[in-house]
Parts: sequence; C-alpha cells; structure tokens
Amino acid sequence: MKAARYFSYNLAKQGKTIISGLAKGIDSFAHIGALQANGKTIAVIGSGLSNIYPKENIYLAREIVKRKGLVLSEYPLETKPKKENFPARNRIISGLSKAVIVVEAKEKSGSLITVDFALEQGREVYAVPGNIKSCNSIGTNNLIKEGAKCITNYKDVK
Repeated sequence: MKAARYFSYNLAKQGKTIISGLAKGIDSFAHIGALQANGKTIAVIGSGLSNIYPKENIYLAREIVKRKGLVLSEYPLETKPKKENFPARNRIISGLSKAVIVVEAKEKSGSLITVDFALEQGREVYAVPGNIKSCNSIGTNNLIKEGAKCITNYKDVK
C-alpha cells in the first residue's frame, strides 16, 4: 500500500492522472496518493454510480469528485456490484491509461487481467518487484521475468 501511494503521489505531482478501480488496498492507496499530491485521479468502478463498492470507499469516491477527479462506470446507475463486472472494468482502466503499473499481484490476480488488456491495447507495463517468499509478489515478479519493466522508483516510469 505504501508503494502504491508513493508511485501515485509522485507521478501525480508530475501531472500524470492516476487511474485505478477504487477497490480496497492498492487501488484505494493509489487514489489517495494522487489526492494527497493535489493531482488528478479517475476511479473506474464495477457497479452503478449509486452502488459504490466497497461501501467503505464511498467517502473516497466523493473526495475524488470533489477534487475534480472522476468516478466512472459503464453500468446503469443502480447496478449492484457483481463478481464478473470487475474483470470487465479492467479493460477500461487500461484503455484510459498510457501505462499500467502493477504494485502487487498474486499468481492469479485482477491486476494480471488488467495487464492482459494493457498488452492487447499496446500499453506499457511496469511491475514493482516483491519479496520472493510473498504470495502477493508472485504475479509482479513473474511479470518482470516475462518482460514487464521493473520499477523501484517513480523516476523509472517514462
């Protein structure tokens, strides 16, 4: 979470817009970092705008809009969050992005779905290396082995 906030804060300070999915954890901290930098952030959600998910991020969603960011959904206003909506929304996250940064990912992770979309869309893929004994780093470390650009500093992002 610290890495997500670090990258988003510093990249937002450089004028880059941070795009993520408003999920708990990494996504939330990416949005928070951008807001702390007084930068722009876009949250792409997998439900209707009247059903922000997770509920504990309603305040964060409001703060994003209040600070002239954007909360975006392709679903009708009242759509409840459904498991299948979240992988589908990842194509929008990568589609709006010039590059995708994966801070942490298990071997099977929604982040890796975003990477697949990003590669199909011709986007740059960056990955933050992690502890080789952590299950939360298997995905990022594999991405690096497969050719993603390894980043350890926000200045590594071009």
